[in-house]
Amino acid sequence: MDSKHLPLAEEALQNIPPHQRKNKIISVLKEKFDFQSAHLRTTNNKGDGILSKCFNYDAPNQVKKLDIYPFFKVIEAMNGARVTIDGKDLITVSTNNYLGLTHDARVIKSSQQALTDFGSGCTGSRFLNGTLTLHKTLEKELSEFIGQEDCIVMSTGYQANQGTIACLLGRQDIAFSDRENHSSIYEGCAVAPGKTVRYHHNDMDHLEHLLKKYSDVDGKLIITDSVFSMSGDTANLPGIVKLAKDYKANVMVDEAHGLGVMGNRGQGLTHYYNLEKEIDLYVGTFSKSLGSIGGFVGGNARITEYIRHKASAFIFTAALPPASVAGVTTALEILISEPERISRLQDNTAYIKKGFFDMGFQINNNQVPIVPIKIGDETLTLYFNKLLFESGIFAGVAVSPVVPPFHAMIRSSYTSCHTRKELDHILATFKKIGTDLGIIAQ
Repeated sequence: MDSKHLPLAEEALQNIPPHQRKNKIISVLKEKFDFQSAHLRTTNNKGDGILSKCFNYDAPNQVKKLDIYPFFKVIEAMNGARVTIDGKDLITVSTNNYLGLTHDARVIKSSQQALTDFGSGCTGSRFLNGTLTLHKTLEKELSEFIGQEDCIVMSTGYQANQGTIACLLGRQDIAFSDRENHSSIYEGCAVAPGKTVRYHHNDMDHLEHLLKKYSDVDGKLIITDSVFSMSGDTANLPGIVKLAKDYKANVMVDEAHGLGVMGNRGQGLTHYYNLEKEIDLYVGTFSKSLGSIGGFVGGNARITEYIRHKASAFIFTAALPPASVAGVTTALEILISEPERISRLQDNTAYIKKGFFDMGFQINNNQVPIVPIKIGDETLTLYFNKLLFESGIFAGVAVSPVVPPFHAMIRSSYTSCHTRKELDHILATFKKIGTDLGIIAQ
């Protein structure tokens, strides 16, 4: 790594003991800009009106001036595990295209045919004039795949969570939500008239404590991601299902990052634990393993019929466009008929996790292809990401408020498309930058 890329000259770094290098680099970086302080500073609204927070929020501009701003990169081309940004070919580890179906020729052909047959949009909501034969076919195939009586296809995964929770959680009801659940779950709980309590992440003792506290409430809904999108943790579904039975609660599972990933057939964590008949609501998305956009909720047909007629986010939103629906239907058929894609994904996940573990990074020992590289300081994390980009790797960054302050991470994820050569380059690059910055031992 050239000294021009480092906040300290190469020779100066060599004179600093490895265990002190990280803190020294952070102090030098923060002489230029302290991301945490700028990002978390309270805005003074006195006399400036509601928009003062917008004009006083300068953290992004300051990060851009230091050339370490990682967001809204413009992708000029993409295929499999490669993207082109600023004319530069990069390996992406910032993708949820787990099974590589986004660019599959069969998926694209189906989408093109739907454009010809139905046009570019549905011109209205599912409720009134936007339900096509394509939607009903996909709902039937999804129901069979996830082992539920019925499914509702919605326009986004975010909407599937928000709309479902908002219409089910009545004024006298309580939702029990894992603290690391996706924003769409938080949003649905916030919109609903009922009460929400958050239990500590994957902490069954705390969940049971809360269930006991509200044991006299009739309507109780436990909500959890199956795979948590930032940490890559998997939910303790057996523990949740047991507590739900003990305290007469219902269970809703968001399988956004579990579908296409968990289990030999990719049916999600619910099937991985053989609990698909023990949960009440199965929510999923099409923007990960199924390579498009959209979402769905599945369950007992009486429940889905209620949601169809009561979920405002579904009723008052334009239907998912024909091309997306047709593409997802074909992607689902490929997922079912080509289980080797899941096997390749699991092999790649095991290989990359072992590589990171051997370097000294703390890695979850599961088959989830989300691999967070925890760094802590946000400015250093942004700087680390810049060095990755210069070395040919396009990675994601998670900083507050996505993660708690001072818990920043490089959020990497992997697909069945990554080659062994690409994975080796990723590991070598992380090791070089990690040791140069004093994040891991040499």
